[in-house]
Amino acid sequence: MIEVLKSVLTEYGVNWAINRSLYAGKLKMMKLIPKTELFFEKKVDVKRIGIFNFDLKPIKDFLLSLDEKKQQEIIETSDKAIKGVITGFSSIELNFGNPINWQLNPLTGYENSCKKKWYNIKDFDEKAGDIKIIWEASRLTHFLFFVRSYLITNDIKYYKAYSKQLDNWLRNNPYSYGSNYKCGQEATLRMINVLITFTVFNQIGLTTEKDYKNVKQLVTGSYKKVLSNFFYAHKCIKNNHTFTEILGLIIGAWCTKDRKRLEKAYKLMDQEINEQFLEDGGFTQYSFNYHRFTLQILECLIKVSEATGLNIKEKEKIKNSILLLYQVQEEKGDVPNYGSNDGSLIFPLSVCDYRDFRPTLNSIYALLEGKRLYSKGNYDEELLWFGDVSEKQRDSIPRISSSFPKSGYYTLRNNNSFLFIPLQNYKSRPAHMDQLHIDLWHRGMNLLCDTGTFSYASTLGEELASTVGHNIAKLSNTEQMNKKGAFLVTNWTERKEHYWNPDRFVGEVESKNGYKHNRSIYQVNNGYLIKDEIITNLEQCELILNTPCDVTLKKDGIELTKNNVKLAFINIKNEINVEPAYRSLYYLKKETINRIRIPLIRKDDLYAIEYKIILY
Repeated sequence: MIEVLKSVLTEYGVNWAINRSLYAGKLKMMKLIPKTELFFEKKVDVKRIGIFNFDLKPIKDFLLSLDEKKQQEIIETSDKAIKGVITGFSSIELNFGNPINWQLNPLTGYENSCKKKWYNIKDFDEKAGDIKIIWEASRLTHFLFFVRSYLITNDIKYYKAYSKQLDNWLRNNPYSYGSNYKCGQEATLRMINVLITFTVFNQIGLTTEKDYKNVKQLVTGSYKKVLSNFFYAHKCIKNNHTFTEILGLIIGAWCTKDRKRLEKAYKLMDQEINEQFLEDGGFTQYSFNYHRFTLQILECLIKVSEATGLNIKEKEKIKNSILLLYQVQEEKGDVPNYGSNDGSLIFPLSVCDYRDFRPTLNSIYALLEGKRLYSKGNYDEELLWFGDVSEKQRDSIPRISSSFPKSGYYTLRNNNSFLFIPLQNYKSRPAHMDQLHIDLWHRGMNLLCDTGTFSYASTLGEELASTVGHNIAKLSNTEQMNKKGAFLVTNWTERKEHYWNPDRFVGEVESKNGYKHNRSIYQVNNGYLIKDEIITNLEQCELILNTPCDVTLKKDGIELTKNNVKLAFINIKNEINVEPAYRSLYYLKKETINRIRIPLIRKDDLYAIEYKIILY
């Protein structure tokens, strides 16, 4: 316990520890004396709700131009949502019942009480399960499918479903009771989705006075939640939650005609951009999914700025962050499954797969630069929702071997492949044990992969986030860093010497758990030569490689194939063991892959191995 406290004070900082303790004290006080919650509440008087405005004709034309199969996917998602079957985390169908039970976890069958105060409900409970599953319906993201389906079909049932479900949500989620008032981020996302949907149906001429009153009521509760609990997002979490809740402050301030709070919120947003985005584009949450999440928050902010008349000033770092993701991207839009990945695609406004980052990168790049990042495609719909510059010329940017030393990301590229390597000098809390991980892509396929997240509330999720879930060295029972609970990582690793050029990467990481790992990678004509050296006096060390490919052991190494197509050969002369493992590309969804374990032999205090990846 003393070691954990020491790590928290030195790595997270004294201010963070104090603020986290103050918040814990606030929760304890409210549990003991419920009336003290009123001390943190602010009076909210919503005077207007029309912060969004959309040019619906080009959006409708675009949707009607999609092929019938893609249109049907949107309609089927909406029709299921009408019946209470919500597509959660962009991957699985969750049946919340009809009418929807907003406190239900469909996977466990457990129902939280809407009569229990939010601070008396746990995030992760053995009976209730992962609270994110309960939240998924109440984000009301499926409302965006209702408006898109209406634009395709002109069927009024989608408006009626929106109106009915919103009314039902308000009647069954009194402020501030139940699971759905635990988190200011969730309240903000719900508020945005309701405002977007109301705006579309209102512009079409379908909404009623009851709809208007319901939207005002929802905005009131959402804004009150953000105001009362923003301290936690701002001082304790410091990640994508902070950006989301500042956007909630902006929308709430505009809706209440509070100019002072509105201007203050914009200043806060600029401060957070400056603090959480690095000069070369990195995002300090160390997660590509949450990086995209935050970019979607910012593109929504740019949209609402049309109404507020104010704008963020810190735009250069945002542009660089887009280009960083672009450089670690595969041609069809996917990126390495790096860092925590909770399946969030907060504005699913395209028919592209969740793993395709092109809709968001293209949209916000165009909003900032007035140029497209990609040629025209199905991903253009998101751009039409947040600002139409679809006819602008494309900014032709080649993908090349790249170095982002401040952010800790490096790539080596050739014609058909690229290798991604993270090596961080942590300034904020890490999440996964992935220092010096190698992510190999070849011919559009992820041959050596990061195993993902699965769930924050599962033993499998713990394994995937651990050292063995990444393609690095594993020392006996030792992790790169230590972890307590779902999110608290201590004993942060340190980046030591590192070097990069377009054909070579050398980096060293030091674990406070008793070892150093030096990895050298050389780009050769048909692949990569890799040398690993692990300096330690710890017993037992093995090289871990995770692959979704079929693995065949050969005389001098490993052959990787997919659908009987030869993709790569890894030339290794050591003992090789292969076992089944799991990868999660989508939250709460897993697939079986292969884990390759290669035991290393220690000579003095050094484990060493050299191997070549030959690509076909």
